[in-house]
Amino acid sequence: MPLNMEKFESLRLYDQILESCDEGVNVADENGILVYVNQTSANYCNSTPSEMIGKSIELFYPSAMMLDVLKNHQAIYNRRIHFIGQKRYMCSSFPIFDGADFLGAYSIFRDVRQIEELDYQVKLLQQKLHLSATETDVNDLIGFQFGGTLSSVYSKAKRTVGSLGGPRHSIITGESGTGKTMLANLIYEYAKTVGVIEKDAPFIEINCAQFSNPDIAAMEIFGSEEGAYTGSKSKKGLFEQASGGILFLDEAHALDHYQNMLLKAIESGVIRRIGGSKNIPINVIIIAASTKRLEEVLLPELYQRLAQYEMYLPALKERSMEEKEVLLRHFVQKYEESVKRFHKITCHISLTEAAKHALLTAEYPRNIRQFRDVINSSIDAACPLLEDMKDKTTLEVLVSLENLPFAFSKKADDYLLQASESEAKKLSDSIESQILQLASSGMGPRKISHKLAENGIHLPYYKIAYYLKKQKKRSN
Repeated sequence: MPLNMEKFESLRLYDQILESCDEGVNVADENGILVYVNQTSANYCNSTPSEMIGKSIELFYPSAMMLDVLKNHQAIYNRRIHFIGQKRYMCSSFPIFDGADFLGAYSIFRDVRQIEELDYQVKLLQQKLHLSATETDVNDLIGFQFGGTLSSVYSKAKRTVGSLGGPRHSIITGESGTGKTMLANLIYEYAKTVGVIEKDAPFIEINCAQFSNPDIAAMEIFGSEEGAYTGSKSKKGLFEQASGGILFLDEAHALDHYQNMLLKAIESGVIRRIGGSKNIPINVIIIAASTKRLEEVLLPELYQRLAQYEMYLPALKERSMEEKEVLLRHFVQKYEESVKRFHKITCHISLTEAAKHALLTAEYPRNIRQFRDVINSSIDAACPLLEDMKDKTTLEVLVSLENLPFAFSKKADDYLLQASESEAKKLSDSIESQILQLASSGMGPRKISHKLAENGIHLPYYKIAYYLKKQKKRSN
């Protein structure tokens, strides 16, 4: 039957648009003869548009949803259909009418694997955010409970907003990664609990050091008026956004010469946007944080107003071994909960004594944040890939020394190298010979361990290191 191409001529106006789509697009007349096919659709069935146009859609898509639309003249929305092999599509198909005359139908479809891959990536991002989220419940925070290293800090933190004469501005100091943002969040949650601020009060955070120019930081904090600088528009600052709640100024020392404006805002309760002349009232509790001693870098008057309460968070190395062990268990349990929540897999994670000792005695310049990230990376290395899990719903994971992603401190290495001979298995003459031969070729304990594993001999690298050290002493 000859094609009624004139009725579809207007579609050619949109060829460029349709060809740029990621979705496949097919258009057929009332008899199922294709009158338009975009390149994406042709790619799906390993053909070309010119080869497909003028032929029945069934030749290329035997189970096409469009066939039902051509028969019933009713639209079908977002139906998942299965095609050849592993290809799966999410498809919608619609009838085409000219008044009361039925002309044909068109379909738009996308490979479901793209959607599933996007869902998978979103799930991984959610899991990553969950594992690195700032804690806001004091019951989950090691050291903040009664008797812990940080219990006195939390007691002071509650007084900043919960005392009868408050609330007060405050300062939090400590090395990077010690939990300054976490403590600020705890103050915010406590302030809502005791009614100092409303339940929906804002918590606005800014890292003042993220800006290379303090002028930009000032415009973010105080806002700006149109014409304040080239291309500027009227914009609310963080002070206005935080009114009625808490403004958290992290790395507050970076404010530099705008300290006077901050001092004036605290003393007067009003601000002016950069380039503006209008006073804007604000009601904000300020928490300033820094890795530096703010007493040495802030204006004395500003420091005095902010430091009505000053809290110091100790570095991880200053906390007890008991608390470090509790922290380790906490992060391991959080990982297990995350796997259960996002992948429906019951995961039991344990660590070898060597791995546990190395994690607890290593140095962490970025403190708890780095400690958490190293633990997560170690567990990642010990776990199988998701694609290897298939239909499994339970998983046993043992984190060993080889799974840890960082160079150990000398203390951890000494612990491993000084393992007693009774703990290390006695090596056969054959294995001893292989170790010595590989060592003489320039290989270190780790490479030797991997090489032996290729031959079916599984020997931890630290036992090889112990053996080589013992041999060296004998030869001397």
